[in-house]
Amino acid sequence: MLPLGLTIAVLFFGLKFKKRFAFILALAILWTSSIGIISKITWTFLEHPWTRITTNDVPLSDAIVVLSGGMSAPLGAANIIEWNDPDRFFAGVNLYENDRAPKLIFTGGYIPSADKTLTEAKVYKEKAVSLGLPSSSIIMTKLVMNTAQEAVEVAGIMKRISENKTSKIILVTSAYHMKRAKKLFERQGLRVSPFPVDFRSSSISLSSSLRDPLNWVPNSGHLDSNSVGLREILGRLFYRLF
Repeated sequence: MLPLGLTIAVLFFGLKFKKRFAFILALAILWTSSIGIISKITWTFLEHPWTRITTNDVPLSDAIVVLSGGMSAPLGAANIIEWNDPDRFFAGVNLYENDRAPKLIFTGGYIPSADKTLTEAKVYKEKAVSLGLPSSSIIMTKLVMNTAQEAVEVAGIMKRISENKTSKIILVTSAYHMKRAKKLFERQGLRVSPFPVDFRSSSISLSSSLRDPLNWVPNSGHLDSNSVGLREILGRLFYRLF
C-alpha cells in the first residue's frame, strides 16, 4: 500500500493488460509521492495539533511511559546498539529528573537484528541507570511488537503499581505517532498526558512551500518521508482512529 509498492503494482497491471493509462497513473503516483509539498502537507496533518512543550507543561502523573523508537545492532565485533530516535529516551529521562512522575516505564520493542532477549527497554534502562537514575524506579514491559501491545502491557503494569482506579501517565512518543498511541492507551482505561517529541513538520507556511521550486522536484528523501507518513495513516485506519 505504500507509494513504491503501488507504483510497481500499477506498472505490472499495465504490462499485463496493455493499458496505457496505467503507466501514466504509475508515474503520477511516483511523482506525487516524491515531492516536498506533499510531504509538508502530510506531516503537518499527522502532527496536528501537537506542539513542542516543556516538562512543566505536563501535570504530575503516576508514571512516564516511553515508547520504543527503533534500534538496530550493526555488523561488527563492537557490542553497540544504534538508536534511530533518541528523542523519546532523553525526554523521558528529563521528565523523571524534573519529578513529573515517580516511575519511568520503557516498552520492550524487539530489535530484529539482535538477540531476541535484547529489547529496547533493556537498552533504555541500562543507559538511564548509567546517567544516575535509580534502577528501582524504572520498569520494563515484556516483549512488544506494536503500539497496541505496548498499551496493553503498560495498562497491566499500572494496575499493579498504582493506587488510583484510573492511572495517569505521561506518554512520550514521536509527534506524528501521538494521536494513534494516545487513543490506544486511553482504550485501556489510562488517563494520558501527551509529551510529543521528534517533530518533522516545520513552521514554514504552506504558501511559502508552494513557492519553493525545490518542493516540486522529486527526490528519494521526500519519497521516504511520504512513505512513513502514509504508513502512519494506514495504522490509524487499521485501528479506526480517525
